[in-house]
Amino acid sequence: MKISEPFCEDVHRIALLFRETFARSEGATEGALIGQLARDLLQTTNSEDIFAFMSCDEDVVTGCIMFTRLVFTPDDQTVFLLSPVAVRTDCQRRGIGQHLISHGLTHLRLQSVDFVLTYGDPSYYSKTGFQRIDERVAQAPFPLTYPHGWLGQSLTDQPLTTLHGTSRCVPAFNNEVLW
Repeated sequence: MKISEPFCEDVHRIALLFRETFARSEGATEGALIGQLARDLLQTTNSEDIFAFMSCDEDVVTGCIMFTRLVFTPDDQTVFLLSPVAVRTDCQRRGIGQHLISHGLTHLRLQSVDFVLTYGDPSYYSKTGFQRIDERVAQAPFPLTYPHGWLGQSLTDQPLTTLHGTSRCVPAFNNEVLW
């Protein structure tokens, strides 16, 4: 498995990966929504506000994860949101997602990111160090429909502390349906 950062020509393949993966697990509507989110994140997010990593086996994209900046005003901590995450359904249960997440977290530590938040299955994300938090620790940009899936971790030697103020996500995530 080779991990790399996507190039412009990979956008279509990555959007297709997200669309197909989420359609199989959550239905066609969710697949279309997350596929479009992946495309929008890669095409519209400022380069300093996104880190994306994909895994390939030969010429097949087997997985992809994205981290985008989440700003808490007036807090000055550097925070990123891990979302979305997808692994091809025929490649799941091989550790690809966890390997991508661990690789991404290591990269973000080297970039001096303080905290990473995510929104998903606690049993899955806890395998890579995420812990449940509530919105008293970090307020999400929109009301959460699945509050027990709000997770975080510190990438420093300090514990995850309260992030003060309101949060603002990158424009592609400015859709309450995603939250």
